[in-house]
Amino acid sequence: MSRPLIIDPARFAPNAAPAETDALNARLIAEAARSADAWSIGPAAVRDRRRQGLTPFIGEPKSQRAEVVEIEGPGGPLALRMIAPERPRGAYLHIHGGGWTFGSADQDDPRLERLASNLGLACVSVEYRLAPEHPYPAAPDDCEAAALWLAREAAGRFGAIPLLIGGESAGAHLAVVTMARLRDRHGLTPFAAANLTAGCFDLGLTPSARRGAERLVLGVRDLRMFTAMYLQGGEDPGAPDVSPLYADLAGLPPAVFTVGGRDPLVDDTLFMAARWTAAGAGAELHVWPGSAHVHVALPDPNAAPALDAIEAFLAAALA
Repeated sequence: MSRPLIIDPARFAPNAAPAETDALNARLIAEAARSADAWSIGPAAVRDRRRQGLTPFIGEPKSQRAEVVEIEGPGGPLALRMIAPERPRGAYLHIHGGGWTFGSADQDDPRLERLASNLGLACVSVEYRLAPEHPYPAAPDDCEAAALWLAREAAGRFGAIPLLIGGESAGAHLAVVTMARLRDRHGLTPFAAANLTAGCFDLGLTPSARRGAERLVLGVRDLRMFTAMYLQGGEDPGAPDVSPLYADLAGLPPAVFTVGGRDPLVDDTLFMAARWTAAGAGAELHVWPGSAHVHVALPDPNAAPALDAIEAFLAAALA
């Protein structure tokens, strides 16, 4: 039986956020207002500006430990970026965020290096195809292929070790879709735990994702545009493979859910954590007062304790 899900109302109190978090949020909102509009210059231009460090997003240093392996993917060669210790205690399939439109497998190198060093995890990040050039189902198809490869090859490459999975934002969405696909299409439940940070689990948009004009890292218009880029074939937003909030969650592993209190996707996390618990899978929920979308990648004072909590959860799964 899973533990009861705890939602602490104090985490949502107006004065609950650290002063440094509020100051960071104000700066991010101001920077977003001064930046080029992503939807007027187009995704390709935004990707180029990100590579040049010309956006409010902080450029992360790239790991010198990383190696890239190419496997056969459904759309051609599929790159997997690996950061692994000498003797792994587990393998972690990581799926990056970016609204299915932006981002890359190297964008979370510092946090994956931390998991490799602190927990002994062989971290494998998927360079899945991006929308709008490659709309649904390209991204989940690639993530499914990567998960099948890891389930098949992990023991030979890393030893007989536990497998974990996780991601941020669109990556958390794709992680849940991947777990459900492996169970339903292949009869496999290879993952011992899931790390789901600030996920978008309902592409029809939950209440928190629909309200407010504030653009703090992510705004309502961004969410609608990301969804339009990803879904170009008239897909039903309520289909489980599109919006995993509506999926059958039975048999999926325990999960840790992390979200900021000012994230427009906060309801996605609250709803999914509740459904996860009701399915008997076990869910641990952490809401960080006042924090923005994917605050674990920001210079937010709530980032370090959030990463500590995620690490503790994954360490327990390895044990």
